[in-house]
Amino acid sequence: MEPGLTAHVRARREAAGLRSGELAAQVGISRQALHAVETGTYVPGTLTTFRLAQVLGCGVEDLFTLAAPEVGATLCGAAPGGALTGPVRVQLAQVGTRTLAYPLSGEASLGQDADGLAHGAGAPGEVRVELLEGAARPGRTLVVTGCDPALGLLARQLGRGGGGPGTRPQEVRALWHPAVSLDALRALRRGEAHAAGIHLWEAGGGESNLPAVLRELPGMPAQLFTLWSWEQGLMVAPGNPHGISGVADLLRPGLRLVGRGPGAGSRVLLDAWLAGLGLGESERARLPGYRDEAPTPLAAAARVALGAADLAPGPRSAAWAHGLDFVPVQRERFDLVVPGEHLDHPALAALLLGAAQPGFQAELRALGGYDPAHAGQPWKSTA
Repeated sequence: MEPGLTAHVRARREAAGLRSGELAAQVGISRQALHAVETGTYVPGTLTTFRLAQVLGCGVEDLFTLAAPEVGATLCGAAPGGALTGPVRVQLAQVGTRTLAYPLSGEASLGQDADGLAHGAGAPGEVRVELLEGAARPGRTLVVTGCDPALGLLARQLGRGGGGPGTRPQEVRALWHPAVSLDALRALRRGEAHAAGIHLWEAGGGESNLPAVLRELPGMPAQLFTLWSWEQGLMVAPGNPHGISGVADLLRPGLRLVGRGPGAGSRVLLDAWLAGLGLGESERARLPGYRDEAPTPLAAAARVALGAADLAPGPRSAAWAHGLDFVPVQRERFDLVVPGEHLDHPALAALLLGAAQPGFQAELRALGGYDPAHAGQPWKSTA
């Protein structure tokens, strides 16, 4: 039998109440040939197949089914609900020598195409993925991780041919997986992504991103590309009802903050701002809401918009997305980190070209606070 082809002839014969010899005689084949068909060791020709369907009173598609092709993969991330109890929609990418399956979950995932359905395969973390029609080629899929939702906007440029002149839609693909900056770097170290978008400002030396890359990826040659700079500051309620004008207002009694988790670039900035006001770690922790950690910039903005907090650190774009006012504090680099082994990935050049396209840059500026003037250009190397 052909790979993936399953025969249902015996079940149909038994349901019709026919012995194998009777069916073989009516179709005009030997009992041995029928046995080979029923056991899956032989695929009958077109005429015999139609005769079988005619005698058994069914369609050809009821006698043989073609199973969807499958691939083995390593599950990268938690399945919805925390356990792989049933088929899970996943997207596939090849990172290094491994094929990784990224679960799709949450409301946003409903608008994303899955490559297949993952099923448990026994070994911890290993799954078998039933491929869906139109599944993308994992080897031509670039996985980008980082916190800025603009990375998702950039990734979608490839899907609509925005990777520069001559790039065809779906020739290559980029997937964005949200993660705070430090976790994005660590995903590179674990071999779970090709590139990481980060903003990690070093207050002591006044330098962004490169020191963190050297710490988190020791001995791993990497190239940093400029994506954009963006305004970081304090997101406040519409109309700024508390009259917040700068970071010194973080110390005013009666104001409730919503913070960000460890490893988030906005948390790094917040801690630097508070340290500049003379607050040590224990004093920062006592600020109302400091330990109330939102998982993303947009989630932090949503908390302010709902009135659950008075202010939050974050980018202007997140504030505008929720109709908030914004108090700028500083402009910060946002860079793309790519390990040397992935610099030749077929989708990377398209992604960087997409970042330099005038249409994309105009759209990015409209989000608020972005300056993509040097987007896509090499900046620093650790090689």
